[in-house]
Amino acid sequence: MTTEIDRESARGATTTIDGVGIRFGSYHAVDAISLDIEAGEFLCLLGPSGCGKSTLLSALAGFTPATVGAISVDDEPVAGPSPERGMVFQNSDALFDWLTVRQNVAFGPRMRGQSRKAQAALADEYLGLVGLRKFADKFPDQLSGGMRQRVQIARVLANRPRIVLMDEPFGALDAQTRQVMQQEMDRIWRESGCTVVFVTHDIGEAIILADRIAVMTAGPAASIKNIYSVDLPRPRDETSPEAIALHQKLRQDIGHEVRTALREQGLATEEDGR
Repeated sequence: MTTEIDRESARGATTTIDGVGIRFGSYHAVDAISLDIEAGEFLCLLGPSGCGKSTLLSALAGFTPATVGAISVDDEPVAGPSPERGMVFQNSDALFDWLTVRQNVAFGPRMRGQSRKAQAALADEYLGLVGLRKFADKFPDQLSGGMRQRVQIARVLANRPRIVLMDEPFGALDAQTRQVMQQEMDRIWRESGCTVVFVTHDIGEAIILADRIAVMTAGPAASIKNIYSVDLPRPRDETSPEAIALHQKLRQDIGHEVRTALREQGLATEEDGR
């Protein structure tokens, strides 16, 4: 038996990042980041490796406290982890190998004390959303990498979060599977109504998925360099002239940050030799 997703409870939350800086001892990871994220928006954090994207996402999840500044969700301060902010990691190691796919997805509702009937209904609903209902009785090690990531997404969504935080969730997948998962994520986001904050270093992936792309400067003390609105119809066509033009702008932005970081380390770049 299935139930319809409660669209009102699944609607995304607004998020405010106000002057956030994060330090780990003497290391200054991110600095003076301010960003307003709209309810139901798909925002991509894009930047070179080591620029603090995952650190900022961890702060949004409540795992890492801000050293200065504040983060709030629907005007409520983020003081720690919450089921309303679900985290999807880069690999599927977070799944419980000893539980079936259905049991993995039902785990959150079970921990919240919901009835077995409600657990089963939620698991069935969200496995249907990610296209894995017929694999409900399989174990994670019987699935492909892309399918395991779908299970992880379904498990997060079964908690009915207001915000889904995704840390390069398709980074470990092969190119073909990654492309399919990007298309599926676009559909899942639109059907779930959640706010999504998605970390990636892949420019094409950001263009396919995002409403807006926040480009971060190279670390340490990384900040937001530019924010781009992606005003392209969905599903996105990466080969359209508009997508190609945006790709070039983003590549120039990030390339400049990478070259700056290399020069600060005393390393010459191709640009320096011209």
